[in-house]
Amino acid sequence: MPPPLPLTGITVVSLEQAVAAPFATRQLADLGARVIKVERPGGGDFARRYDTTVHGQASYFVWLNRSKESLTLDLKSERGLEVLEELLARADVFVQNLAPGAATRLGLGAPELQGRHPRLIPCTISGWGTDGPWADRKAYDLLVQCQTGLLQLTGTPDEAVRAGISVADIAGGMYAYSGVLSALFTRATTGRAPTVEVSLFDALAEWVSQPAYYTRYGGAQPPRVGARHATVAPYGAFTAADGKDVMLSVQNEREWAAFCREFLGRAELADDPRFATGSSRVAHREALEAIVSVRFAELGGDEAAALLDRAGVANAGVNSVHDFLAHPVLTERGRWRDIRVPGTDEPVQALLPPAVLSGVTPRMDPVPDAGEHTEAILAELGRDADDIARLRAEGVCG
Repeated sequence: MPPPLPLTGITVVSLEQAVAAPFATRQLADLGARVIKVERPGGGDFARRYDTTVHGQASYFVWLNRSKESLTLDLKSERGLEVLEELLARADVFVQNLAPGAATRLGLGAPELQGRHPRLIPCTISGWGTDGPWADRKAYDLLVQCQTGLLQLTGTPDEAVRAGISVADIAGGMYAYSGVLSALFTRATTGRAPTVEVSLFDALAEWVSQPAYYTRYGGAQPPRVGARHATVAPYGAFTAADGKDVMLSVQNEREWAAFCREFLGRAELADDPRFATGSSRVAHREALEAIVSVRFAELGGDEAAALLDRAGVANAGVNSVHDFLAHPVLTERGRWRDIRVPGTDEPVQALLPPAVLSGVTPRMDPVPDAGEHTEAILAELGRDADDIARLRAEGVCG
């Protein structure tokens, strides 16, 4: 019999929507926590309707919500709040990323909750923080990318672009997840249940700290350089004679010397004053890239990659998402698992969680339909069939 998962016995109740909070709680579910996702009757989490590409289900929702139980409750009703309060009395963690002020208006702010449930760990995920001048503003991923300067760091000299994934939401979800784990450890070792608060802005602010340091102390922000690196050269994609794009990165002087000798076939360039240091290579990026491009034009993509490998220079082809899906690093390491989604018997492939714990097999249970577990959860709370029928008739639950 396999050992229990690390978070077996932990119950998480989540008023969650979109990306950040569902990402945090899915990772808790991966490790064995029971996650009860409280959704609106009549549709549930609006992320269920972002698209219909995964056998009729939204790609975001399938990614973020496996291994959870779905309970639909109308929290604008007194009876709905009563049911939620009963759940919270039994829970270890409460996660919410509702609109600004919504949790407090429902009596679910962190101080109120801990007054009623001292062992409960409340986790609040906000856009801009629950205090300060922007506490009442809504936040979406792209707005946070704009306000942290990430948009101005991403793209080409002619155009700023958003990151291709929901990077602010993902950052917020990651810090909420690690914050909850830290709070559970604190409660286990000291008996104190700390509250956890994460804002998308603070999370992404941490992630843009390197360009922030560069800007504050260098006087100008790093330029937008497309697939290149603002402070390292050569770093970027070069096109070989057969049309294949190869990304490479030279990180230090040892690699630079080997790159000149083994790849460029011009060992003397290692000591050329234009290129001898990292800063000088960045300053003379155009001249350097012209030399590298000429060499690439003499080689096929595979030949170029082999020479770079021989030089000990990190490199990789520029994949499409289709290429990624078939990547041997995933397939040959057995990183894919089948999961179930609502409305079809056809399985969906999902990636195992990135953190591999020895002796632990992550939970990879189905994605729930909206309200799929409502009746079972209400029965667990002591409601009989007649009471559950009344709650449904009153619209308290779906």
